[in-house]
Formats: sequence, structure tokens, C-alpha cells
Amino acid sequence: MSLSIEEAIAAVAAAGQPFEVVTVEHDGVSVRAFKNSPTNLRQFFEMARGIDATFLVYEDEEWSFAQVMAEVDALSYALVHHYGVKPGDRVAIAMRNLPEWIVSFAAIICVGAVSVSLNAWWTQEELEYAIGDSEPKLLIADSERVARASVPCQRANVGILGVRLDELEPLAPGVERWNDVVIKGAAMPAVEITPDMDATILYTSGTTGFPKGAVSTHFAVCQAIMAFSSGAAIQAARRGEGEMGSGLAPCFILIVPLFHVTGCIPVMMSCFSWHFKLVMMYRWEPERALQLIERHQVTAFVGVPTQSWDMLENPNFSKYDTSSLQAIGGGGAPAPPKLVARVADTFAKGGPTLGYGMTETNAYGPGNYGDDYVSHASSTGRTPTIVMDVEVRDEELRALPVCESGEIWLKSPTLIRGYWNKPEATAETIKNGWLRTGDLGHIDEEGFLYIEDRLKDMILRAGENVYSAEVESAIYEHPSVYEAAVFGLPNERLGEEVACVIMLKQGAHFTKAELHEHLATRLANFKIPTRVAFTTEALPRNAAGKFLKRDMPKIYFS
Repeated sequence: MSLSIEEAIAAVAAAGQPFEVVTVEHDGVSVRAFKNSPTNLRQFFEMARGIDATFLVYEDEEWSFAQVMAEVDALSYALVHHYGVKPGDRVAIAMRNLPEWIVSFAAIICVGAVSVSLNAWWTQEELEYAIGDSEPKLLIADSERVARASVPCQRANVGILGVRLDELEPLAPGVERWNDVVIKGAAMPAVEITPDMDATILYTSGTTGFPKGAVSTHFAVCQAIMAFSSGAAIQAARRGEGEMGSGLAPCFILIVPLFHVTGCIPVMMSCFSWHFKLVMMYRWEPERALQLIERHQVTAFVGVPTQSWDMLENPNFSKYDTSSLQAIGGGGAPAPPKLVARVADTFAKGGPTLGYGMTETNAYGPGNYGDDYVSHASSTGRTPTIVMDVEVRDEELRALPVCESGEIWLKSPTLIRGYWNKPEATAETIKNGWLRTGDLGHIDEEGFLYIEDRLKDMILRAGENVYSAEVESAIYEHPSVYEAAVFGLPNERLGEEVACVIMLKQGAHFTKAELHEHLATRLANFKIPTRVAFTTEALPRNAAGKFLKRDMPKIYFS
């Protein structure tokens, strides 16, 4: 017998159940939290010991849980005894999706250090800022990032542990090879880890032109892992069937970067914690994804809407067996209703999914699934969730009634504790345990949340946050630019693409190719505008002198 969403949540959260929810005081704030959650992330990792089942599939490599934990033990030992890493020290990771990324994350966490995730697409300049900001004791990186980060690390006196460096000869000063340092058979050092200790720093783009390091504790990340797992249990309760809804063993495909919160927490950590197989992709390739889904009977595809679109648009889509898929979707950007309907109609057993999470919530938030998603395709899901409260507030911070629009606020045990070295930004974003999302929206009579706009001057490009101020700051460094405005334009595949309008100085000449060349060393490629307009007239502004960016698409790109 199927249950309503309210009945399913009540059943899953009831006393005595694995996902029992209780009210606790955390940092002086009352929140709903999972009673049975491990108290630190090391406990999640320890549960994978001795399990011979396959955990990671990467290219032609297969790693069992036991093999991964043996490598985690060896790296943990090296971190403590070779590099002198102590609890609270930061250790940064800069690499594409590789098994060593996961091993590094687990080892850093297990010795009480803080894992700092650096965007693999960052330029040397962006890496240098984050290294200077987080002050890591060590950087663990693949060959491309080793080359890009060597100079910043030398300036900051940070050592580098290099992964798969066969092609790098000779090594730069301060760089050591993984296989020379990570010695098989070493034991994980004993370390005491409390729930309130910092566990992760994930960098988000900054409204001031500099990224912010979002800091999460062990408590927050553990609660997020439990929250994602409870979501599967709630949906199963609604359907009145087993947790995954079929006889297939759960298997996720990793199609987003591990340095993003989605790839790290709801995908990788869920698989590590609950012993699911994880098929890794080094980079996103739609046809390769289809091959892997068929070969490994992948059950969950979690990414951004762009990737679902790419997969469906692949000319060879019909040649592959995708019948194993049960969940297709993710988050990071709204999905066009046309795509939602197409996913629902295309996959025999799978349904579309969407989650409204962000780095600041460890990716957790209201989710939209299956029939609810098809019938409410423009919504991001029902509120409240099992452990998250949602309010819509006006400019005086008063909660608004249903169907009235305002800023969306969230309260959950999964929230970050703040931004690294940025107390003012923390105080502005987190107030009395509530997170200001910067998103405008409303909740309807059924409890469905709708995102209408953003207060932040931000572009959501294929799940990547691009802050206009950062891009504008880099554009203004060119001597031909008098003024510039950066904003998003709708794009069916990407959600939004980055656009800019540049007013040139008198007599100056500037081309799109020259702009790209100028920005290539200053910004990651996804931040560089793909739509560019030049003018010799002043850009439109309001009475307060602010750019009228909402008018610019029609003026310059219609």
C-alpha cells in the first residue's frame, strides 16, 4: 500500500527506526537530527573494512572496499608520520576524478585533518589564492595540477604529493611521488575525532571576486549522508516496496567532479558509507556514460540537467540498454519541464529526480521525484523535509504565507559552520541557525517549493556557480575596457551561459578572441563568456547607478 509523503516521513523517522529523528541542540540552535548517525566520518569509513565487494570501477581498474581501505591506511600513516599532519591541519586535493582522490579524502578525514577540495579547472592564479587562503600542510594532486600548482606551493612552502606522475620528469622541488611515500601495509594511526571538529572545506565562487571556503564539521557531513539515505527510504515507503525498488544491486555512476559537493557527498560518500558500487568517469562523455551504464547495470545517474540532456541527445542512445536506471537527475540547476517529461517517458523503470541543495547545505535540500516531479516539473520539491525546515521571508525577515514570494531560508543539521577566514560573510549568510540562500521563491499550498530568481548576481552554468563580479573584475584588467557587465543568458543545454557587454574606451579595438585570450590565464574556462557584445555607448543603469542587467539581454542579444 502506498503512503502519502507525510506518512512516509513519519514512518521512516519514527522511534526505533534506522532513520529515527530527534530534536537536538547544536551550536545553541534546536534542529531535527538523526539519532543513529555516526558521530564522525571515520566511523563511516571503518565500516568498509574487510569487504571484498567491488567499490570503485575506473577505466580498467576495479578496487574493492578492502583494497581502498588498505590504501587509505597507508596514506593515513604517511600523512601523520611522513608529513607531520595533525588534527585540524588542512590538506588540499587538486585532481580530476581518480581513485586516489577518494583515498586522499578518506585518509585526510580519518586522521582528523581537514580536506580542502580545490577546483581542478582553476588556473594557477585561482589555485594560488585558495592555497594562500586555506594554508594547507600538503597538496595532493595529479600531474596537470602538480604542474599548475608548483609555483604557488613553493611560494607558500607547501609540499606536494603527486598522483600518477609517470610523465613528469624531473619533479619540481617539494614534489614527491605517491608510490614512494604511500607504503602498503601501514596501519591507520589512532586519532580522536569529535563531532564538532572541522572535516571539509569546499570552495564556492565569491561575490567579491574571491572564492569562499565553506567549512563543514563531521556532524554536518554525517547528518547529510544520513539525510540522503533517508530520502531513498522515504520514496521506497511511499511506493510500498524495497529501498531501491528492484532486485538490482545499487550502483552509481560518478559523472560530476569529486571536488563539487554533489560528487563528494550524495554520490561518493553515500556509496562508501552504504557499500554501493561506484563507476567513475574521469571526464563527462555521454556515449562513454551509456556504455558504462549498460555494462555495470548502473541504477543511479546523479548530475546536472545538462548531462541528462546530453545522454538523451546522443545519436546512439537507443543502442544501449539503460533499463537498469531507476533515478535520473541530480541538481545544481533547474531542469526544463520538457526535459523532465522526456526523462519520465524514456526510461522504462527510472524516473526524473531533482534536489535543491548547495555547498552550504552539503548538497541536501528539498527533492522532487517521480510522479511529483512530472506533475510539478517547475518545483524543486516538497517542504519541509525529514530534517530541514524551509521558510520564505520578506525584506524585514518575516516569514511569509504560502504562495507569497520572498527569500528562501533553510535550517538543517547539514549546514556548514561558516566560511573559512570570512566571519563577516558567515554572519551575513547564517543567522540563528538559518541559512540565507539568496534565492527568491515561494511555497504553494501543497508544500512544493519554487525557485523564481536569485538575489545574488550569479549565473548557474551547467551546475557551476559563476559570480558576475569575479568575471567583471578580470575583464576590467584589460586596457581597452571602459565598463563591463556580466550576466546569464538562457541556454537549453547548460541552463544558462555566461554573457557580457563591454563598453570600449574611445578609439580602442577589442575582439571576442582577444577577450578569451585575456581571460584564459585569469579564470577557469567555464567562467569565460561565450556570448559577447561590444559597444561605444554607456551601458544602461538605474537611478542608483547600477547596471540594468535584466534589460541587457533584449538590448544586446535579441
